Order: sequence, then C-alpha cells, then structure tokens
Amino acid sequence: MVERYTTIARAVQAEIEAKRSRFLCDLVPVTSEDEARAVVERARKEHWDARHHCSAFVLGPAADVRRSNDDGEPSGTAGTPMLDVLTGADLTDVVAVVTRWFGGTLLGTGGLVKAYSDAVRAALDEARLVHYERQVRLTCQVTLADVGRVENALRAAGFVVADVDYVTHAAAGHAGLEVAAPSDALERADAALAELTSGEAAFERVGQTWAAKD
Repeated sequence: MVERYTTIARAVQAEIEAKRSRFLCDLVPVTSEDEARAVVERARKEHWDARHHCSAFVLGPAADVRRSNDDGEPSGTAGTPMLDVLTGADLTDVVAVVTRWFGGTLLGTGGLVKAYSDAVRAALDEARLVHYERQVRLTCQVTLADVGRVENALRAAGFVVADVDYVTHAAAGHAGLEVAAPSDALERADAALAELTSGEAAFERVGQTWAAKD
C-alpha cells in the first residue's frame, strides 16, 4: 500500500525555444482524467493558433494511471518523453500540456524529444512540490473538562486534530475529537491518549485520509 505521494501545489507555466519553435508548458495539479483532459482542451482553445498541444498526465497515489498524446508529432517524440519527465520526478496527480508553435525549421526526432522534455522540466523548475501522507482517521470521546488539555497536547505531539465536536456527546458530559495520524504512529497516538486521560479514553479507527506533509 502506498503511504506517500508527491504532486505540485499550483499550476505553473514555462516556455522554451528551439530553432525558433516555441514550446509552452502548462503544468497543472489534477485528480481525475476528466480534469486532465479539460486542461488539454483549455490549452487548445486558448492557443488555437498553435500546431500541436501534446500532453501527459499521471494520476493516483500509486501513479497507476498514465496517459500521453503526441497530438500529431511523430510517434514517441512528445507525449512519452513528457510522461517520462513526470514519472522520473516521482510526481502524480499532475498533467503537462506542451503547446508548440512551429518556427519553420524541422527539429528531427531527437530534437523533438529534447524540446518537449525540456519544456516540462522548465515548468517543474517553477513548481512547488507538495508531499502527501496517508493518515488514519481516529475518533474518541473525552470529558468536557479535559478536552481542551487533550486537544492541545495531541497537537503539540504532532497529531492533526481535524475536529472537536462539543454537541453530539454533550449530554453525557463529553466532547468528540477527530484526529489524523500516520499509520506508523498509531501506537504512539493510542499511548498518548491513554496517558492524557488515565486510560479512560481510547481511539477508534474510522477511515483514512491524505494530508499534506511539510
């Protein structure tokens, strides 16, 4: 099971030139094939005067969805090299679209591979990376008298307190806490809660989520 993955924080753009041909790369974070294809179509509409809009995208925490398109360039000279740059950087949930304006000089197979690859690398140089970590969602009930102290202590210990519910269990004199913890820190989370509440509270596993990690 994949525990971590890396993507980009926001859309970036970069342009290079090779023998008077312009190569403009849009690098955009996405989470589905529909989003990725929408980015490609947006580039087509915005840069309608360009000859090619080649693309590559990678999706999923395991980077198991991979697509590329040469969009009229010789087979294997655009989409695949672009995809290789993305996977070589261990990125996922990202689409790259390289728009080319022909400059009048043929680049040849090697020249095209280099230009399309370099355009994506130039965009990556502008991108800020975000690392995500799989976390387990935990819930517990803590007395109203202790909830503030427990919440602060858990945050200080490095756990993410996602929610504090003062309503649902108020009649019983309790508040609910929802906490996110990495899978390799569950024993530490259990031990911390037990110590903070003298063993009166325990975490229940209720699901999983992904959280950005510094």
